[in-house]
Amino acid sequence: MTWDPDTAPYPDFPLDRGTWVRFWLRAIPFGTICFGTLAILLILRQPERWIYGVRRPFTPYLTQFVCRMFFVISGIRFSHHGKPMPEHGAIVANHSSWLDIFTLHAAKRIYYVSKAEVRGWFGIGWLARATGTIFINRVRAEAKVQEEVIRDRLTIGHKLLFFPEGTSTDALRVLPFKTTLFAAFFHPDLHDKLKVQPVTVIYRAPEGMEDSFYGWWGDMGFGWSLVRVLGARRQGSVEVIYHTPLAVADYPNRKVMAKACEDIVRGAMPTERQIT
Repeated sequence: MTWDPDTAPYPDFPLDRGTWVRFWLRAIPFGTICFGTLAILLILRQPERWIYGVRRPFTPYLTQFVCRMFFVISGIRFSHHGKPMPEHGAIVANHSSWLDIFTLHAAKRIYYVSKAEVRGWFGIGWLARATGTIFINRVRAEAKVQEEVIRDRLTIGHKLLFFPEGTSTDALRVLPFKTTLFAAFFHPDLHDKLKVQPVTVIYRAPEGMEDSFYGWWGDMGFGWSLVRVLGARRQGSVEVIYHTPLAVADYPNRKVMAKACEDIVRGAMPTERQIT
């Protein structure tokens, strides 16, 4: 049976005084950098919009700076292997946690395709809206409109990052990829020129902690997870693996391509994590 994030238990980790002290020692400087940079981004975004519309040639560098500073301040070791594709197109990756927002933007300037609920999250929701995230509702009635929005953004040259699992996990597996959002890649305007790059994200827990330490799933609170991660005495690491981009034209339909991407992403996980 496929692992279910809504029923899978998660650890009850008490937040002691030391955790809270370490959290504030990291959260205050990062919050200062994050929201200070956000203010600069919002000031620059207006003239950028007047000149370039939705293309955003400059402000994504500010977002990438914030994401890189997250790892400097948090102490989580970051590494990446392979080469992010230089041409515009789509990126598909496994989804473990809210940490993915920082992880996947640290190495490459991208735009996220995210579930609509993220828009309302404190802090992260503001950042997501300011940095050009596409918010989608996973309901059939809106699929066509959302496909058009995605297609338009790909057409103008944005690199869009998708999480085809449709949910975050315990970081110990890759769930089956949903195929709906792959439909936009097969539009006649994109089919013959678009490439999709699979990306595997591997989190390794701090020494002595459970392997799912960086996972975030089910009803696990965002605030609790944030305090736990930033308040950790020791930190672990995250590895990002960029695989060879796949040409959409080489695949007969979205279901075949989604399965190919899923197999590549799961195949690069450690052996014990190649489950669903």
